Amino acid sequence: MTVVDLEAGQLSVRVSTKGGLVLDFWREVGDRKVPLLRPSSSDNVDALGSACYPLVPFGNRVKDNRFSFDGNDYRFSANTEWDKHYLHGEGWQADWSIVQQTQASIEMGFTQSGGHTPYVYQASQRFVLDETGLTLTLVVENRGERAMPFGLGWHPYFPLTPGTTLLAPARAFWTEAEGWLPGERTAIPEDLDFGSPAPLPHRWVNNGFEDWSGEAFITWPELATTLHLKADAIFKHAFVFVSDTTFDTSFRRDYFCFEPMSHLANGQNMLDLGDLKILAPGQSMFGSIYLRPSSI
Repeated sequence: MTVVDLEAGQLSVRVSTKGGLVLDFWREVGDRKVPLLRPSSSDNVDALGSACYPLVPFGNRVKDNRFSFDGNDYRFSANTEWDKHYLHGEGWQADWSIVQQTQASIEMGFTQSGGHTPYVYQASQRFVLDETGLTLTLVVENRGERAMPFGLGWHPYFPLTPGTTLLAPARAFWTEAEGWLPGERTAIPEDLDFGSPAPLPHRWVNNGFEDWSGEAFITWPELATTLHLKADAIFKHAFVFVSDTTFDTSFRRDYFCFEPMSHLANGQNMLDLGDLKILAPGQSMFGSIYLRPSSI
């Protein structure tokens, strides 16, 4: 495991090759440091204790750990002890290797074959920090022998203060079914409508948002700070997660997740693949998100 510090102007970020994680992202404002992502408790945390982790070769879950595509049947096995589903791909659990590094950027990658998944692929992730913000770029290449549906995303954890608001317009909403799977496509509930700045509800939230605008604004009045998250057009969807003490006894309502994704959860079992992209052997896909803080 290697931890790398990047600095540019008032901004600093730490990333780890263990899981391809962002550990911290800070902005200096006067004599204090403002967290722009939830800070990790140590350099050696796993993805669930990090500030942000990658979703590759797709995010979320596939119902019953199986799907059929192009005349072939595929199966997964669980990759955690607490969820029966194969979850979020391998990137968040992989040991990445540094490809190249400068004072304000780092690129890392890994290759996957076997294990819990039928996917065979190579992934790379690039972090670039400048005085305006942090850019994350994720690439996946199909290294298998057959065409397969791929997707990309990230799982950032954002600080949650009493005054936090989220602005992230979307057109539709997915309910949650048993097993933390997507249920049905519906209209967006009133308390989860982030078409204008709104607080996160005081309850469990684990839902997909379809046709997200590609822009989100997270505002922390207590920190006098707004974070502008902008995503490439490939990231048409998003997931919002707010935990509770039933799921996580240590939860103190101090974070929430807003996850840009190129596809819908369980897309492998949808007629249109939920915007997963079919990659033939040797083909790749990529996308970037941009995190730009400002004062209010």
